[in-house]
Amino acid sequence: MAVHDIVVVGANFAGLGTAHYLLKHTIPALEKANGNSTAYKVTLISPSTHFYFKIGSPRVLASPDLIPFSKAFLPLKDAFKEYSADRFSLVIGEAVSLDEEKKSITVRDTYSTTAKNSTVRYSSVVIATGATANSPLWNLKGSHESTMAALKEMHASLPKAKTILIAGGGPAGVETAGELATIYPKASITLLSGSTRLLTRLRPAISAAAESQLNNLSVTVIHKSLKVVENTTGKSTNTTLHLSDDTSRDVDIYIDATGTRPNSDFLPSHWLTKSGHVRTEDKLTLRGPVSSVYAIGDVAGYSLGNIFDINDAVRPMCSSIYQDLSGKKPTSKPFKQNTAETQLVPIGPNGGVGAVFGWKLPAFAVKMIKSKDFMIGQAPKTVSGEQFAKA
Repeated sequence: MAVHDIVVVGANFAGLGTAHYLLKHTIPALEKANGNSTAYKVTLISPSTHFYFKIGSPRVLASPDLIPFSKAFLPLKDAFKEYSADRFSLVIGEAVSLDEEKKSITVRDTYSTTAKNSTVRYSSVVIATGATANSPLWNLKGSHESTMAALKEMHASLPKAKTILIAGGGPAGVETAGELATIYPKASITLLSGSTRLLTRLRPAISAAAESQLNNLSVTVIHKSLKVVENTTGKSTNTTLHLSDDTSRDVDIYIDATGTRPNSDFLPSHWLTKSGHVRTEDKLTLRGPVSSVYAIGDVAGYSLGNIFDINDAVRPMCSSIYQDLSGKKPTSKPFKQNTAETQLVPIGPNGGVGAVFGWKLPAFAVKMIKSKDFMIGQAPKTVSGEQFAKA
């Protein structure tokens, strides 16, 4: 019997959701539609043996006691144990190149001290590699051990720090400033927004409310597009920073929360936009730049970089795979992007600002939804695919 190999590259929110949905729903539907004439197998390529719940990273960073590693880093090995070996395989390693003609991906072992590569062949491929932050504190790049090491260094340094500078006025920077100011009220904390205000995806009034809450926690917020242009040591502790106004600052801790870049270096250049995102030729169906290629999540050109653009896209994209492989009608409605003002930003365990679908939320609502625990209870559900239990 012929085997159609569906390879999912990346095992964070987008990759895990896609793999589980394919296994639970799309493949059974394909086997029924095609009369079991073709076998289907999903291979998940992950650079890490563990999933990192990056939504909770500001609180994980702030203290090992609030969200321990055991809750933030979850092993992948047991997440797919319900599927047989002929239906699913997990490959641990980083995709370093893709040969479009041979339909093969070269994977580097991220846990080996020597250069060990393997080859994974695909019939269809889903690019779900996400985006990488400038600091390993925020998400995984390679093995989970490098992120753990960066977090441990931060945990050891924070109690002794007198001066902390955070660069980046988006959610990660604002949330981290709020966490650290709550736990270490004696530290001098400065947040450089890098813009004219904080949280530029939210309306100015909400940005102002966020700044007011930070000021109440004694955080100094600086705008005027002042940015860090050089970290002289390249380290996050005991370093000198050169700023865009030609001044320098010596700080005990520097936290870079300035943004991300798509993990697409391994892909053919003609698949990518100028910004390095995978071209999604049809945003409604999430088909990629060439046949049998699909893209989802932060690496994809359609994405605005939020969790809705992942969770809302899994079913439509898997439906496109079903349609392409069966020749039958899609099993899901086309992807519909949520463009309404939606963002929840905790500022300490009891504060925060945000909006959902254009509705401004009071601080107590943000606390109940996210601030109290950074939604860490969603981590095991993400790994197990529980949210996609239903088609």
